[in-house]
Amino acid sequence: MASNTSKTARASVRAGQAGQGGALSVLGEFKYLIPLNGGKHAYVRNLTNGKTAHLRTDSDAFVEEIRVLAAAGHAAKVRAEINALAATHPDHGWDKTEKRLVEAGVFEG
Repeated sequence: MASNTSKTARASVRAGQAGQGGALSVLGEFKYLIPLNGGKHAYVRNLTNGKTAHLRTDSDAFVEEIRVLAAAGHAAKVRAEINALAATHPDHGWDKTEKRLVEAGVFEG
C-alpha cells in the first residue's frame, strides 16, 4: 500500500526522531541555562547525561555542573550564554557568576 505522506514530510519526521536524546533544542540551538529568581537560581541542562538540575548560581554544585559541561567541550557555548544573560539582564548578577566560574578555572582547558 502506498504512503500518503510526502517524501519531505517523511524526511522531516526521520530528522526529528534522530535528534531525540532528552535535550531541548530551540531552532537547532540548545539552551544550557534557564535563569530563575532574578539570576539567583538556574536550571542547568546537561547534554552529557540528559538531566536538568535546579541549582543556586552561587553554589559549588552549580560550578561543578558547569565544569562537567565545559569538560565535555561546551565551555565556549556556556560562557557565551552566560554573557548573553549578563547583557540581557544586567541586574541579575550573571557577570559575577561568570567571574566566579573563571576564578574556579571552569573554562580553562
